[in-house]
Amino acid sequence: MSVRTAQLYRLFSHPSCISSARQSFWWSVGPATSWRLRSMDPGISTITPSLPPADSSAAGMKSDATGGQEETPQVELLPGETVVREGKAAILFPNANEVFYNPVQEFNRDLTCAVITEFAREMLAQRGVKVVVPGEKERVVVSLTEEKNEADVQTEDKHGEEEPKVTATAGEKCEEGLRVLEGLAASGLRSVRFTLEVPGLHSVTANDFSSKAAVLIARNAQYNRVNHLLQASCKDASILMYEMRGKKERYDVIDLDPYGSPASFLDAAVQAVGEGGLLCVTCTDMAVMAGNNGETCYSKYGAVSIKAKYCHEMALRIILHSLDQRAGVYQRYIQPLLSVSADFYIRVFVRVFTGQATVKNSASKQAMLYNCVGCGSFHLQRMGRRTSNGKHMKYSAATGPPVGPECEHCGQRHQLGGPIWAEPIHDLGFVQKVLSAVSGNPSRFGTSKRIEGMLSMVTEELEDVPLYYTVDNLSSTIHCNTPPLLQFRSALLHAGHRVSLSHACKNAVKTDAPPAAIWDIMRCWEKKNPVKREKLSPTSPAFKILSTEPCLEACFTVREDANPQSRKRHLTRFQENPQAFWGPKARAKAGGGIATDLQDKRKKCQNKRKNQITDSSELKNFPCKRFKQGTCTHGDKCYYSHDVEQTSEEKKD
Repeated sequence: MSVRTAQLYRLFSHPSCISSARQSFWWSVGPATSWRLRSMDPGISTITPSLPPADSSAAGMKSDATGGQEETPQVELLPGETVVREGKAAILFPNANEVFYNPVQEFNRDLTCAVITEFAREMLAQRGVKVVVPGEKERVVVSLTEEKNEADVQTEDKHGEEEPKVTATAGEKCEEGLRVLEGLAASGLRSVRFTLEVPGLHSVTANDFSSKAAVLIARNAQYNRVNHLLQASCKDASILMYEMRGKKERYDVIDLDPYGSPASFLDAAVQAVGEGGLLCVTCTDMAVMAGNNGETCYSKYGAVSIKAKYCHEMALRIILHSLDQRAGVYQRYIQPLLSVSADFYIRVFVRVFTGQATVKNSASKQAMLYNCVGCGSFHLQRMGRRTSNGKHMKYSAATGPPVGPECEHCGQRHQLGGPIWAEPIHDLGFVQKVLSAVSGNPSRFGTSKRIEGMLSMVTEELEDVPLYYTVDNLSSTIHCNTPPLLQFRSALLHAGHRVSLSHACKNAVKTDAPPAAIWDIMRCWEKKNPVKREKLSPTSPAFKILSTEPCLEACFTVREDANPQSRKRHLTRFQENPQAFWGPKARAKAGGGIATDLQDKRKKCQNKRKNQITDSSELKNFPCKRFKQGTCTHGDKCYYSHDVEQTSEEKKD
């Protein structure tokens, strides 16, 4: 018996885990009940209860003589547990902060269920299996354009092709279905929702390195009666994926949603996902990816992040670059399906393929970024060059740089960031399918309105234009009033450029116009709303930009096509605060314990400068840090307290 198995055995044998009311429950300790390790896949340690013979079956049910199914006994709550309901799942969750759970991530989980459903629909259609979703009507492709034509409404029925004879529904095991792995499952909520809401699944493995989390996953699977599909695993996620990287053992879907950075799991993930499989990755270390720590970002993802207004989309392109780079080591490459920047995290869905010839295109898909620190203008420099030579492709080194030593608009220096993914970050055809499914069945998810709004914005984005500008930052650079968004978009359209919004930022402007054209439009706007030139410093970016006359006459008359359909329809495009202090939650404690109130922690750690001490005599109420370290040389003249008892009390706290 391994050490971890022995720990789990002692945990379940503890009297606190035994229900005195019903000794027949699957977690109770008795002569007919024992714990064993079972796995559908070789090499996976799966925690599965051995029920008494009368109640044991693969699906958590038993069949009677007439062919009916009898439900297993209902699981009772242990002391201190509550039931958390989300979607169709009901999760047993301890009050102690032993297992991580964030209710604000419901949008993330809803979107993942929708994406995997459409992915399963595509994959299983090739295997002759039809996916059936309750409440879903005839599939119609959603079009946000006002003009209606025959191409806007397309049903999924294909020109006289026969309907698949095999159907797959949620909650039932599909022999030809997908094998799913959730590498860091915590409470198992996401995996339970997969089994209850995503049709066409063969098995779901919910893994977590924490033994308490693995125990909770097993109980939640039993509580939701999905233990015929869901197996709880207690193993290091990287080791588990490395063991399953054989071609016949790979997973069809891998979901990684860690607390913080997923960088340490990406190498194993790109190997363990099957050919054409789906890899879902969440990053919550936005401080690193948004430019606060560029050197840390490079050590984790192989790219330097820049603090700029487009940082949220840049974070998406950094993680895509990292995935493609790691996949290229194994002659594999990625195809992004959907990339979403939402609140304090980002979420990407990519398919992974194998192909030595296609991997050679990777260098031309990455780009270095030159960002001006003065005016915010940016330029991309591809890392490789690819030219078509008949049936063959010629690869060569890129030429550059695209900028001079100083910015041509404001005279300031450039920052160098990247490399980042410079290709489209969405597959618009796939996004349209997900959008059609969600809008056609709005009662399926609790966040359907927000999913519909965000995906609608994604379909409107210029897919071949990386990054974006923000109107308020352009105005702030030259110290003028901010032009209305529709007028600024109209000016770009009148000048012959394409323009769109971005789901990553409320006032973003994504356009193929060069920086020179954008600043010409801002100069024309400044002429209508003049600033006080005498107050501008001769060395400031505003002075340099406004000293140049515009090369074009901008027209700010509002055009009809300047207002996108998602904005006209007033869709819920961005997160609305669901509750107070709804941001990232505290990390789960390894030893458990009751979670401290976040408000108490804020009172202790924040607002320290609001009531500043003005009288030096009050400093005697605080212990001397150097005295505790043994380095204070002031003696009795020190302003802080050298009281040993007070110092020891601070250490206890």
